Amino acid sequence: MKSKTDFFKKYFFTVILSFFSMLSMFGQSNLRIAELPFMNPGLQIKERVDDLVSHLTLEEKILQMQHTAPAIPRLGIPQYNWWNECLHGVARNGTATVFPQAIGMAATFNPALINMESDVISTEARAKYYEAIAKNSHEIYQGLTFWSPNINIFRDPRWGRGQETYGEDPFLTSQIGKAFVQGLQGNDPNYFKVIATAKHFAVHSGPESQRHKFDAWPSQRDLYETYLPAFEILVKEAKVNSVMACYNRIYGIPSSANTFLLKETLREKWGFKGYVVSDCWAISDIYSFHNFVPTAEKAVSLTLKAGTDLSCGPEYGTLAKSIELGYITENELDISIKRLFEARFRLGLFDPPSKVVYASIPQSEYDTEAHRKLAGEVARQSIVLLKNENGFLPLNTKNKTLAILGPYANDTSVLLGNYNGTPSHPVTLLRGIRNKAGKGTKILYCQGVDKPEIQVLRPGNENLASDPSFLEAISIGRKADVIVFVGGISPNLEGEEMDVKVPGFAAGDRTTLDLPENQLKLLEQLKLTGKPIILILTNGSALAVNWAKENVTAIVDAWYPGEEGGNAVADVIYGNYNPAGRLPVTFYKSVNDLPAFEDYSMNGRTYKYFKGTPLYAFGYGLSYTSFNYEKAELKSKVVTESDTVALTVKLSNSGKYDGDEVIQVYVKQPLELKDQPIKSLVAFDRIHFLKGESKEIVISIPVQRLRHFDQEINDYSVAKGKYELCIGAASDEIRLKTYVEIK
Repeated sequence: MKSKTDFFKKYFFTVILSFFSMLSMFGQSNLRIAELPFMNPGLQIKERVDDLVSHLTLEEKILQMQHTAPAIPRLGIPQYNWWNECLHGVARNGTATVFPQAIGMAATFNPALINMESDVISTEARAKYYEAIAKNSHEIYQGLTFWSPNINIFRDPRWGRGQETYGEDPFLTSQIGKAFVQGLQGNDPNYFKVIATAKHFAVHSGPESQRHKFDAWPSQRDLYETYLPAFEILVKEAKVNSVMACYNRIYGIPSSANTFLLKETLREKWGFKGYVVSDCWAISDIYSFHNFVPTAEKAVSLTLKAGTDLSCGPEYGTLAKSIELGYITENELDISIKRLFEARFRLGLFDPPSKVVYASIPQSEYDTEAHRKLAGEVARQSIVLLKNENGFLPLNTKNKTLAILGPYANDTSVLLGNYNGTPSHPVTLLRGIRNKAGKGTKILYCQGVDKPEIQVLRPGNENLASDPSFLEAISIGRKADVIVFVGGISPNLEGEEMDVKVPGFAAGDRTTLDLPENQLKLLEQLKLTGKPIILILTNGSALAVNWAKENVTAIVDAWYPGEEGGNAVADVIYGNYNPAGRLPVTFYKSVNDLPAFEDYSMNGRTYKYFKGTPLYAFGYGLSYTSFNYEKAELKSKVVTESDTVALTVKLSNSGKYDGDEVIQVYVKQPLELKDQPIKSLVAFDRIHFLKGESKEIVISIPVQRLRHFDQEINDYSVAKGKYELCIGAASDEIRLKTYVEIK
């Protein structure tokens, strides 16, 4: 690897050479550009932005407000493409480290780990950027402005894009999202490492088939207690510098033109100082699908006035006509163009590399061994053990023959999820188990049944039962000591607005939560062999594995675990790692337990409002060891709304293995308040214990975190009264309770 000094010299030379080559095209007099105020890093950014914009023509301004911003050679401004993605690693730009999908990141319940991950992602992003500009390339997916994270609330497991989120809980989403944004944007006081984008603001979670025309009308309580809190935390605490509006309408107004959301809430109430980008071609939806206004010129005037600064798509190309028609003024346009250039200045794109701390990142700093190891650690921490009958796992080395079966055992797509990069060394689950099994273990492999996405139609069970691969899988199962079945669903079935015509799936969403029928049929036949079955699930959303819960020996949820997924799963099943992932979503028994998908009310949804019995509850996850919750004490049992609750929880590892416990604290509002959640997560901590070790864990809970939406004052408030604090290992596994009173 070249030294950072060698890279710095090469990068500086490349930038200077490119700059002067551009100037030479227009004559030596243009060398005076270097003397213009916007090129002076000693000035305040506002002065520099004001100066740069003062030199632009109206046409140039408009072109800079679309995601593909062309070069302005006469001012030495290079082309810039705003569109980039890094949901769980640098995406769509060649080789890069692929971490577990976002839903798996949430299952770690470990914001500090996710902060480490996003710091690595932004390092790879800078490396990729410098690699591109060294070739004078400024195309899509090569910039430093990333349209991640997706912090929409995963309110319904049928939503195909739920895999991109951090689950169903606003507090968990806010904490994982905050850590992710801070790792991306860095901690330098002068420059962003990259710019993160919180999306999709704000009430957006399916159905995919209706997203271009749907109108969401949540109650005020649901809006303020479920859909907005994570965005507020990312704006106020993580200082996210970009927000993406969603496709649909909220209370009748398209999000990109919604002044209540973008102006009154985001900027005036929360103090957001960054820029807003539309979802891609969403401004076209305003007149093409929402029929909110009749023309593009009207649509862009509304979005610009509301505060959408950048169009992903060509719509802002009509701004000149909109100004000509008197719908908007150039002065109003200047507000947005200045926000956009401020972002580019804060990325250091107009400054000498010597001033930008992140410019020392080498072009080679992606897909490294250290980054792959971190991807493996995130994958291990994301894995949720759902069932372990009689402590069957970890696997005993005396099991000499393993049957590895199932449609996704040797499949790479289930490692990657969506919005993914390309790993150089992806490890499938089959390969990972082979890596860990050792020479004394015989591995027998057969897929057994088709992947649902293959679209092989079998009209009856008779055809399936006579299929050679199906019969071979049963035969292999009989010969094995243990059967490992890798099943579930894949990102080829669930995702963003997909053209999928498979039973149980529609347009990227799901119509059932069940395992695909052919997988269930094979599992039923394998059960008849009498051999223990380990079911490993690949999925980005909840699965109704009712039969498996009753009939297989162990269930491991691997999500879409990233490039090291196979090794991570093998580490867990062989006991090299004690699983401690927790479910960031409720696993329901049936789709029939849910309200209509189109209904954005939270009533009957998620652990906070679902009154039935879940298959597996939010926060659930088993361990190979056991933990005793011994006591919970408050420093003060009476506090005011400006205080912080200091809670000390003592617990011990009473089992045979070292391992992590995820301590979860839920609150129940005072009984006097009506229509409140059953309980709400307000704190959590993932702590490592040696076997036999006891610890006292101090958990701080700002009283303001106990707020609720008060309909009488149309704002948040903290009620006076007694609050029940529920401490446990899952939302339905409360071990200790205590009470705090707010005076």
